[in-house]
Amino acid sequence: MSPKDTDPCLLYERDGDVAILSMNVPTRLNPLTLELQHHLRDRLARLRDEGTVRALVLTGSGKAFCVGADLSSMGPAGTSGSLGQRTADTMAELSNRLITDIRSLPFPVVCAVNGPAAGAGVGLALAADLVVAARSAYFYLPFMPRLGIVPDLGTTWFLERSVGRARAVALSLLGDRLGAEQAVQWGLVWSCVDDTVLRQESVAIAQRLARLPAHAATEIRNAYESAGSVGLEAQLHYEAERQRELIDRPAFAEGVKAFGEKREPVFRRG
Repeated sequence: MSPKDTDPCLLYERDGDVAILSMNVPTRLNPLTLELQHHLRDRLARLRDEGTVRALVLTGSGKAFCVGADLSSMGPAGTSGSLGQRTADTMAELSNRLITDIRSLPFPVVCAVNGPAAGAGVGLALAADLVVAARSAYFYLPFMPRLGIVPDLGTTWFLERSVGRARAVALSLLGDRLGAEQAVQWGLVWSCVDDTVLRQESVAIAQRLARLPAHAATEIRNAYESAGSVGLEAQLHYEAERQRELIDRPAFAEGVKAFGEKREPVFRRG
């Protein structure tokens, strides 16, 4: 594993085809400061443009994954509008785009939740394709019970699709902490591992994902987002249309050849 250039609040490493980004404000439990959000968006854009990354691991430094919004920086209303107006503008121009940046990456994303994921940190974690949580990790939504606001950064969209409306509503209203092991049982995350092996296990999963066809993440995301919004007949049609195109691509030919030769397929990068 080789270290690369880093920003003060965001560490960047490479392990072969896998990039590793660690939010690095550990003394404050990695709040989503404006600076951190800008650095994250900039780095994700660079990884997309480089074309050498085939999977990404996103995690936090220290004892927490991310505690959500940087409430200490939300001062009183100024001449530019109310606090609510300015917050919504920032979300539209920066925070929400961070989530769509992650969801539109051309490679799979693994989130390694190394500690508390609270507030907007939950939406950030759930934007990944797979979530691996340390046994000490938990998910916490203080929005409504502590602040009188709704969950954001896609949390309501991701949460209902993962655990169902009843559990999503209860977590949002009650503000109970959802531990990592229960999060696995509810289907919110892929797996729960001991804290000491979280990074190792997350990178190992990312390395497996890096060997998939280059279009794997985009196609699977799109397929399940379609399935969540249309009826059975429409989804059957969607699947058939995707097979019409994908079966004629080199990845399918390589998969069939590898099956006949009793070996693992080797998919080309592009």
